[in-house]
Amino acid sequence: MSTGSPGSPGLFALVLLADGRFPTGGHAHSGGFEAAAAAGRVHDVPTLEAFLRGRAATAGFTSAAFTAATCAALARGTTDECDGLDAELDARTPAPALRAASRALGRQLLRAARAVRPDAALDALAAAWPHGPHQPIALGASARAFGLEPRTAAVAALHEAVTGPATAAVRLLGLDPFAVHAVLARIGPVLEELADAAAGSARTPPRDLPALSAPMLDISAEDHATWEVRLFAS
Repeated sequence: MSTGSPGSPGLFALVLLADGRFPTGGHAHSGGFEAAAAAGRVHDVPTLEAFLRGRAATAGFTSAAFTAATCAALARGTTDECDGLDAELDARTPAPALRAASRALGRQLLRAARAVRPDAALDALAAAWPHGPHQPIALGASARAFGLEPRTAAVAALHEAVTGPATAAVRLLGLDPFAVHAVLARIGPVLEELADAAAGSARTPPRDLPALSAPMLDISAEDHATWEVRLFAS
């Protein structure tokens, strides 16, 4: 189902899935921003933009590729490939804290999606992973249940990859929300290109999907998990 027409059901489904008010628990996660801000690596609008561009091109792109691949796999009518996709994504997530956060978000996303759009594939994933599949697997499955195509699913993943940290920047640093959203608008063309690339790899074997690394995000996540006081879960 294409999102090209302004009145298409797919467009509304994308807006619903990408809406920060959709009850997935994402509002409690900063995507690594809280640790980056505490370390002084992000402290103003220019450094925020650099952080978002870097996150989108690494963790965000990998997430988008797995989201698109899951959507494409379920379009073929089977959930069997999801096991391999989840295992490959687990291997690409070396930090235990990030693996735990991803599965917690995946579990909550499946719960929300199943409540909004009952679907046999979503039920099967929830039964297979009672503690949650990785979030991109859940997002790809939810996108398929909502009638979206792999590229649109990738757009939703990239949207989440940058808007979560951007929202955290307003809350943690008190940055001007207008300036922050101007940053999001500026990086929009880059996200479109990444979505194209993610969708282009959606039908490749799971082992060949992107495995771009962001070591500082992994290291910061483990440090952040030890904090006694923190505003965000990750």
